[in-house]
Amino acid sequence: MATPPEKLAESLELLEKLQTAGGAAAIRARDLTRTHRERLMTAGFLQEVIKGWYVQSRPDEVKGESTAWYASFWRFCAAYLGERFGADWCLSPEQSLSLHAGNWTVPRQLMVRSARARNKITKLPHGTSLFDLRAALPAAAADRPEKDGLRLFSTECALIECSPGFFTNHATDVRAVLPLIRDASPLLERLLNGGHTVIAGRLAGAFRNIGRAQIADEILKTMAAAGYDARENDPFADKPTLVFAARETSPYVNRVRLLWEKMREPIIERFPKAPGLPKNIDAYMKRVDDAYVTDAYHSLSIEGYRVTRDLIERVRTGTWNPEANEGDREQRNAMAARGYWLAYQSVQGSVRRVVEGANAGDIAADDHRNWYRELFAPSVTAGILKPGDLAGYRNGPVYIRKSMHVPLNREAVRDTMPALFDLLRAETEPSVRAVLGHFIFVYIHPYMDGNGRVGRFLMNVMMASGGYPWTIIPVENRTAYMHALEKVSIGEDIAPFADFVAGLVEKRLAGGPLPPVPKTSA
Repeated sequence: MATPPEKLAESLELLEKLQTAGGAAAIRARDLTRTHRERLMTAGFLQEVIKGWYVQSRPDEVKGESTAWYASFWRFCAAYLGERFGADWCLSPEQSLSLHAGNWTVPRQLMVRSARARNKITKLPHGTSLFDLRAALPAAAADRPEKDGLRLFSTECALIECSPGFFTNHATDVRAVLPLIRDASPLLERLLNGGHTVIAGRLAGAFRNIGRAQIADEILKTMAAAGYDARENDPFADKPTLVFAARETSPYVNRVRLLWEKMREPIIERFPKAPGLPKNIDAYMKRVDDAYVTDAYHSLSIEGYRVTRDLIERVRTGTWNPEANEGDREQRNAMAARGYWLAYQSVQGSVRRVVEGANAGDIAADDHRNWYRELFAPSVTAGILKPGDLAGYRNGPVYIRKSMHVPLNREAVRDTMPALFDLLRAETEPSVRAVLGHFIFVYIHPYMDGNGRVGRFLMNVMMASGGYPWTIIPVENRTAYMHALEKVSIGEDIAPFADFVAGLVEKRLAGGPLPPVPKTSA
């Protein structure tokens, strides 16, 4: 008779086959027998979404945690809606625009259109839901593109069909998409065929708002030539000051630049004035070096590593010896501590060049890969990670625990990282470099692991550009820290994160001590 572990292994093999066959994020009840489903659910490898539908999960997740659901959300919805409506559905024009803009944040309610819909709300886990609206879809197949299994309104159709309030309430999404439209013709065909005079006036105002006057004029002149009185109306509540590149092809880059512009002033308003580059560079660097033990303890603890003051000190002094000391054989934590020490030395070199007057954006662009490699080189040497893990930016998707924010896809990472460093180079306010350097880095999430640690290193290198002291985020404040990052990631509200970091900086400027480090394990 098979043992319980053997039975679980059999169920896991079936689950793996389902995943391999279709990369399924959605498991239907009919895909597995009841025995296998119950066994996998009990072991934590499967969780129910709605009756008859499941997603994969991890057994080490705390009961009620949202990570598995948020990571599966979009693929689950694609499979579920395809099962319900076949090819006869599209996400709403508003949601389509957000996805075209590169905003994959999990919405509280996903709006779906279909001629077969029942105007019904389907409740999903963790306060999310689907609302299917009975409504017509675009007639032409070209106006119903598919993206990662999700059926969308085309960009042109979505701009015409979306509600006026979307331009105000989701201005970043709309502005990220508008510069990608280089010619008015596709819009005009739809506007003229539908006699959409009010919408034409709204779109003309929107294009003029972002500096595309030629497209705005073309819309108005062509509508007038066809006998339509389209009156221009700017649907946005403000006007951006940035100039959009004429040939920009990435909505992700547009989005990062828009977020930067939107968030600059709130940060400047909240942050203490920069002290300026230190006159005594050696004294500044000694304070950075003295912060190592405290910084390593808190930064590693935020990421879930269990480290001690003793381990950190022995790594620093070179007395850490896994072959002779049984306690040093706890590989994962020890490798993390060793990597952090190596990375910290590299970051100190970057800080010194910044306080000596180098452009902080240039230094970050040149050195951030070195920080990452040093973080994980010991784990590769020990065989915990593969050598390929040091290759550079990630080549697959990554998710943040408990977050509704979905980091950018791998292609977008390669577009947006150079844009981030361009913004850091051009920025004149050190406080903005520090806060947005950290936020945008973790928003992009360019690596499979280590993004939080590298993001905090980046923040402190940018702090140095204004002479601010090395600033440590205490592990005791982890919840507030993560909550503030979530607010800005999904709601574009930088105020809580700016207030959080500014409060820590103010304490250091006032001579406050570094956060405490207990003598026992974290």
